Amino acid sequence: MNPLEDGPKRMVRGALVKVLTHRRTDRGMRVEEHAARCVRRGEVHELVTTDQWDPHPGARIDRVGFLGFAELECGGVIDRGDVVSIGGTPVGTVLGFDACHLPNHYNILIHTPRPLSGGDLELRPEAPVVFTQGEAVAVAVGT
Repeated sequence: MNPLEDGPKRMVRGALVKVLTHRRTDRGMRVEEHAARCVRRGEVHELVTTDQWDPHPGARIDRVGFLGFAELECGGVIDRGDVVSIGGTPVGTVLGFDACHLPNHYNILIHTPRPLSGGDLELRPEAPVVFTQGEAVAVAVGT
């Protein structure tokens, strides 16, 4: 993300449609080369947490927790460094994207202090999900 190129943007909003409650230490996801992705209203993407921070294209991400799937209520741009909040609570910061399930959905990789699952956060379907422009910040969950 280049601060000289980035102007303000709208929040991308959505809602959880399915909660996931598992973790893995051998997932083998790969960080996509793009630090930003355009998303459309109505798309469903998977929210995956990791304590690994390696934004380099092709970086392997093994330690993950699965939060669930979110349906987007508006189109927009999700960037590396955006803050992800669920139910009004900051959860983590977007690390990047894994495209192993395209064209079905992206895995949106979210950096957290430790891999968190939807069960850890007691998530429920319809919880609001928001991606807000910003740099990495201390998050309320797991700190």
